[in-house]
Amino acid sequence: MFPRILVCDEFEEMFRGVAEIVHLVSGPRSHFLSSFGPNGPYEGTVALYRCNASSAVIGKLDAPLTHALADTSKVCWIAQSSSGYDKIDVQACKERGILVSNTPRANEDATATTTLCLMISCLRRFSMAERSLRSGTWKTPCNAAQTDDITGRTLGIFGLGDIGLRFARLVHAFPMRIVCFSRRKAESVPDWCEYVSSLEKLWKQADVLSLRVPFNQSTAGIIGEKEIRTLRRGSVLLNTSRGRTVDQEAMIRALEDGHLSSVGLDVYPDEPRVD
Repeated sequence: MFPRILVCDEFEEMFRGVAEIVHLVSGPRSHFLSSFGPNGPYEGTVALYRCNASSAVIGKLDAPLTHALADTSKVCWIAQSSSGYDKIDVQACKERGILVSNTPRANEDATATTTLCLMISCLRRFSMAERSLRSGTWKTPCNAAQTDDITGRTLGIFGLGDIGLRFARLVHAFPMRIVCFSRRKAESVPDWCEYVSSLEKLWKQADVLSLRVPFNQSTAGIIGEKEIRTLRRGSVLLNTSRGRTVDQEAMIRALEDGHLSSVGLDVYPDEPRVD
């Protein structure tokens, strides 16, 4: 039987008697680093808990910032608040003896349900219909002809980790065929989730492609012009992994000429900046 835990407050309560919590109050990088000095608000800090919103203040924890942090502070541990840690230069941290951890299942349900919402919205053109309604042009019949239903469609999932598998289980409630590919085949793939032997087979079968891979050197721009054009004309592309895994220019061209009917995005290449 699992222990029952009542969390009554934020980090201060959770770490009471274990650690002192300070919050990010500094400005950009130079101010951030100087705040670790004598009499600074972060003096003596040994660990950082990083959330994605902090990128807007200090940017990525890249090599220059990591080395400067190691030189000016006592930080020896960086904890990332999500499963992905592409905004942390892990190699630089390793070189300076800074441990890095992540929370691989923290956003599992939230990301999976967001992806489901985006898929249905893209197929049914909900955002287009809303804009039409708000602009007063909703009485014209053009929108109805452009909507699709999920029944009988094939969903392709690239990357069947915890979130990808959770998304697949949610979609299984609908009358859709589900195919998947993962570079390391998951041991717990259900029978109703068909594993294909190559990415090309996944592209060719998917009416909806959901991207669920981490961002690293091997996945940067992995969905490019060739991959998008291999998808069926009128397909839907969903990206709730990392923005830089998709070639944005190729995606936009495919949207403009109709090869992609729509895309559902929860990520952008240069978050938190959105062009």
